[in-house]
Amino acid sequence: MGEVVADLTVREIARAAETVLGQPVVLTPATDIARDLAVDSLALMNIVMELEDKFDLSIPLDRMALVQTVGDLASLIDELRTKA
Repeated sequence: MGEVVADLTVREIARAAETVLGQPVVLTPATDIARDLAVDSLALMNIVMELEDKFDLSIPLDRMALVQTVGDLASLIDELRTKA
């Protein structure tokens, strides 16, 4: 079941990235957010805000500092959702 949840989370991350970037994106858990999506910190924060609204949670900035890939972000979101 964990993989299905992660896949859905990756899909939501892609949806949020598309909303912020205004273009289609293809993401996998291995996608490097900064390098592969070429997002700056402002765009990343906008993506995070979209995800916070979608999942109704708050993603701590100190935890975001450790996020490099889409998989990292999906794992963090899933972890925060289970604690909520």
